[in-house]
Amino acid sequence: MNMKPEQLEQIKEQFKTLKERSSFYAKKFEGIDLSDVQSQEDFQKLPFSEKADLREVYPLGLAAVPEEKIVRIHSSSGTTGTPVIIPYTQKDVTDWAIQFARCYEVAGITNKDRIHITPGYGLWTAGIGFQLGAERLGAMAVPMGPGNTEKQLRFMKDMKTTVLCATSSYALLLAEEIAARGVRDELALRKGVIGSERWGEKMRNRIQDELGIEIYDIYGLTEIYGPGIGISCAEHHGMHIWDDYVYIEVVDPATGKPLPDGEIGELVLTTLQKEGAPLIRYRTHDLTRIIPGDCACGMHHPRIDTLVGRTDDMFKVKGVNMFPAQVEEVIAVTSGASSEYQVMIEHIMGRDVLTVLFETELTGEDKARCEEELAMIFKGKIGCTPDAKGVPLGELPRSEKKTQRIFDSRY
Repeated sequence: MNMKPEQLEQIKEQFKTLKERSSFYAKKFEGIDLSDVQSQEDFQKLPFSEKADLREVYPLGLAAVPEEKIVRIHSSSGTTGTPVIIPYTQKDVTDWAIQFARCYEVAGITNKDRIHITPGYGLWTAGIGFQLGAERLGAMAVPMGPGNTEKQLRFMKDMKTTVLCATSSYALLLAEEIAARGVRDELALRKGVIGSERWGEKMRNRIQDELGIEIYDIYGLTEIYGPGIGISCAEHHGMHIWDDYVYIEVVDPATGKPLPDGEIGELVLTTLQKEGAPLIRYRTHDLTRIIPGDCACGMHHPRIDTLVGRTDDMFKVKGVNMFPAQVEEVIAVTSGASSEYQVMIEHIMGRDVLTVLFETELTGEDKARCEEELAMIFKGKIGCTPDAKGVPLGELPRSEKKTQRIFDSRY
């Protein structure tokens, strides 16, 4: 997409002092005169920043301000390797709150709402981001954090919370528990703001139907503020990104070359106002596309489509590359299959064996026909035939955070 003139000016302004402020970018851009960046084409010649680069400067090597200006840190939610630490100034925290409050407003949430926040707090940016936005909006935040479903439901009921903030996995867990107890009519929920992991249409519809709420997708990552840099609108066709704070590109994951609007590739982000840890051309590994044209909602902030997956989500079986999103597409069009699934990949007797477990209400011959249908659709859409096995509803594990769906025991 075309860089807006004001975005180019924001980039040129921060480039005037970037190397002086940031030892990270002084090294990254060594030998590059940033004053030569006078156009989008010039900008696209700059090298990318990667998560591996950020790990190399642990703990505070990303800081681009004196330590006395750093008011907090956050760390990405990865469970392996050296952590990535992102320092924030007070302006960064305020800017994050402004963006998140804007997300709530787009979702039709006001200061009269009561916002039930279930994502985790602490080093992770999730819970605190949802709370910052609520406070900026002037709405009542109910900062539950994850877990203790009994207490979650009690507070939803007693506090008459109207907005649920959660990962899709935990929203489903709560929806199923509410349905099992038959207490939906005792709740005041009307909206859901859901993020942190990609999810399919069947899962979305189950949560919406069982809770009776309208769901909005929120986007963000710890390295770039956190959740709240974009959200879907009432049209529910992509997520608007706040391009006064973040510049977006989509590139070919293999070559790094920019792709035209409408083509799926890897999302690359550049912060335009961040003080504590500015990031230039940061590769997110998220796969999406920029949706061409204006949105019917009237907002002019650009849109990215629902995430297809991540470049590092891809798995290969029997010579076929596939992503979780493709499996979800198969689940979505298989009559009788519910939203929850697991993919098991094993190496047995010298060959790869692919098993797809999926939840279904069907039994007996109906279940067997559903299994055959799923295997056939899988073959047609993806290119290999799995062993499809239907299991009862509720059989597969639920998670309070992100649900693991792909289990590869070959390596």
